[in-house]
Amino acid sequence: MEIWHIWAIVAVLFVIGEIFTSGFAFICFAVGCIGGAIAAAAGAILEWQLGIFAIATFVAFLLVRPLLKKLSAKDEIATNADALIGRTAKVTECIEVGGKGRVAIDGDIWQAVSHEQTDIAEGEWVEVISRESIVLTVKRK
Repeated sequence: MEIWHIWAIVAVLFVIGEIFTSGFAFICFAVGCIGGAIAAAAGAILEWQLGIFAIATFVAFLLVRPLLKKLSAKDEIATNADALIGRTAKVTECIEVGGKGRVAIDGDIWQAVSHEQTDIAEGEWVEVISRESIVLTVKRK
């Protein structure tokens, strides 16, 4: 087995390691290993291979990692109860000022408090503006 084979195997191991982590650090080392493998295949001595590995890894940390992090960044998607914010609900139990009532959203009943300083009658439509634990804060639609 030639030395460039070892560099290539280590690069594959770094890629596999990247699959199980987040942060794109292992992939930068894999890029460095590919640089070392190319240098070894070209007949460079070990010191040159290590130097090229170090330089390629450093460049990958400067260029590749930020690019991959930017491409993988996802907009925050509201899930679970946070997805209720902005939704319309129907009051099923009067919401009195300073007290709690109940609202229905998609067939689920939630405790609710009024954002306004007036009672909200049963049957009115409201908008969910925030939540605290399992209690929704609503305002008239």
